[in-house]
Amino acid sequence: MRVLVLFAHPCPESFNAAVHNVVVETLETKGWDVDDCDLNAEDFYPVLSELERREYHDTPSNIDKVRPYVERLQAADAMVMVFPVWNFGYPAILKGFIDRVFLPGVSFHLADGGIRPGLTNIKKFAACTTYGGTRFRAFLNGDPPRKCVTRHIWYACGMPKKRYIPLYDMNNNQTPALEAHLDRVRREMEAF
Repeated sequence: MRVLVLFAHPCPESFNAAVHNVVVETLETKGWDVDDCDLNAEDFYPVLSELERREYHDTPSNIDKVRPYVERLQAADAMVMVFPVWNFGYPAILKGFIDRVFLPGVSFHLADGGIRPGLTNIKKFAACTTYGGTRFRAFLNGDPPRKCVTRHIWYACGMPKKRYIPLYDMNNNQTPALEAHLDRVRREMEAF
C-alpha cells in the first residue's frame, strides 16, 4: 500500500516537523510505501497563475503544469496531511497545492450538474495538525481547516475512513503535552 504524506511547514526544527517525522517513520515501520511530499523542501510553487485559472476546466490539459504531483496523488492508496494551522487556515503552500493539484478531472468530476469524487483511489485519509489557539478559539472562528479536511478533501477522496488529529494551544503546551501528542500520532499511524 502506498501512502502520500503531504507536509507543509518550512522549519525543520518545528514541532510540526517532529509530527511529520513520527508519521513517516511509523508508516514505514508498519510496511507502507511512503511517498513523502515535503512541499517546502520540494519548492512547490503555490500560486495559481492566470493561465492555469483560464485552463482550470480544460481536462486533461489542466494538469500539465502539475502533472508529477497529480500522478503522485493518483498513485496513492492513502493520504496523510501534516500541517500547522495559521490564522485559522492552511499554510499558503498547502492551500496552493490544493488549488493547483485538486483539479477537475483529478479530485472531482462534473457530472449531471453535480460533483463526483475523483480520488477514489484514496482508501484511508488522515490529517495531523497543530493550532496556536485553543479549541474554543478555533470553534469561535469556525475551524475552517477541520471543515475543509473532514468535508471537502474527504469527499474528493470518495469519503474513505478518516482521522483528524489536532493539537490545540501550541503556544502554551509544555513538554509533557507535546510528547503525549507525538505518542497519539504514533498510535494513530500504527492503526492506520
